[in-house]
Amino acid sequence: MRRAQAVPLEVVVGVVGLATLGAEIAAARLLAPYFGASTIIWANTIGVVLVALSIGYWLGGRRADRDPTFQGLYAIVLVGAVLVGVVPFVSGPFLDAAVNALDSIEAGAFVGSLVAVLVLVATPILVLGMVAPYAIRLAVEDVTEAGRVSGRLYAISTVGSLAGTFTSALLLIPLVGTRRTFLTYAILLAVVAVVGLARARWMIVPVILIALMAVPVGIVKAETENGKVIFDADTEYQYARVVQRDDGSRLLELNEGQAVHSITRPGTVLTDNYWDEFLVAPFAALDGPPARIAILGNAGGTVARAYGALYPQTAVDAVEIDGELTDIGRRYFDLDNPRMTAYTDDARPFLRQTDQRYDAIFVDAYRQPYIPFYLTTKEFFQLAADRLRPGGVVLVNVGHVEGNDELEQVLSATMGATFATVLRDPAEDVNTILLGTNGDASAAKLAAAVPTLPPEVRPRAREAAARIAPPLKGGTVYTDDRAPVEWLVDTSIVEFAAGDGG
Repeated sequence: MRRAQAVPLEVVVGVVGLATLGAEIAAARLLAPYFGASTIIWANTIGVVLVALSIGYWLGGRRADRDPTFQGLYAIVLVGAVLVGVVPFVSGPFLDAAVNALDSIEAGAFVGSLVAVLVLVATPILVLGMVAPYAIRLAVEDVTEAGRVSGRLYAISTVGSLAGTFTSALLLIPLVGTRRTFLTYAILLAVVAVVGLARARWMIVPVILIALMAVPVGIVKAETENGKVIFDADTEYQYARVVQRDDGSRLLELNEGQAVHSITRPGTVLTDNYWDEFLVAPFAALDGPPARIAILGNAGGTVARAYGALYPQTAVDAVEIDGELTDIGRRYFDLDNPRMTAYTDDARPFLRQTDQRYDAIFVDAYRQPYIPFYLTTKEFFQLAADRLRPGGVVLVNVGHVEGNDELEQVLSATMGATFATVLRDPAEDVNTILLGTNGDASAAKLAAAVPTLPPEVRPRAREAAARIAPPLKGGTVYTDDRAPVEWLVDTSIVEFAAGDGG
């Protein structure tokens, strides 16, 4: 004889559905600061969840036939609660290992660590997947009611999943963070399980999970290979930290230091890096300092700050999807250009909605290691061309694996489908600046402009004029319908790793 249920099965499957989809959304958020939020990451996450659920359904059905009791069901829910609660705590070492592997291009360690995290996420999802068939087995007392009962429980589970999707994405993650989102769902599961089991000794599980909510999140990593961390934060989009070097320079690192997105050096607005190209390369097309520019991907404002110092008459529209980075720029990177207007917006929607026309548009938007696909397409460059004044220029920072030109070739071909003139400036080993315009542009024009430029940038301008050349041949024109940027970048990383390893 089965013991009478202590918690209605509708409540059990609803809470489990809530926790399952909520944990999936939180898992993608857990990975995003390390690997970005590309379609590949989402595909991996969704794929792992679906496989885990499928296995869970199968195991749950077998288990229910062997032990068709409410005690057995509640025990599964309790195990799922514990597993959901530990995910954000035990995944850290694997994620750190994966990022270190990516930094050093150790493909095997990178893939292994990523797989380990996905397995960690899959385990609690698998256990939670066992609940639905188990609940149906307990609910069906007459086979003539099997369809109606199973349909009702699956409907309730789906409504719970819908609620989990929105509560995690719109409520919990923004308000309490990723770790506490996992813990919130774990606590709900544990409470349901403990009430169902009706045994006081199991109260220790929700009590421990509630206590873990008080554990501080995001302890500052005091030292890195680049210097001392003086600030860090989880923003709405990513993990950000400010690193100060012994020489007084500061770096803005995003997503566990995969790349530097802004820099400031004492006593100068120059960086001795690719950012300086935006101060000189436009003069390969323009006859004088630009009246207005748009920076798409402003981060901490390295280029915007330099324009304020070197070209004070230039109005700057600084567009950054993560508004907290703009605040960090003002606080730690001397971002005080009085002619700068900051916009917290995504690059392409901003361009589509603005009525402004620009002499130059700079594209430097990355979620490492990817440039957003919708900033690499023919439609995007047509939009950018429409927002230029006559003779205006678009400059794109192409970040790439050293020695790999495939992304540059694709962007060159795509820009060439819109602009009459496309030029390349291989500024750094891993950064090439592409220039597109429907006006005149050439290395000779930049060389002629050198004497008119601020003295600080003249050496850089001479170097750029000596490097500027026609675009690389080859490459496919990307469109909004087909722009496999993530695949191309991932392939280049693996190929570089294989060649390096050989």
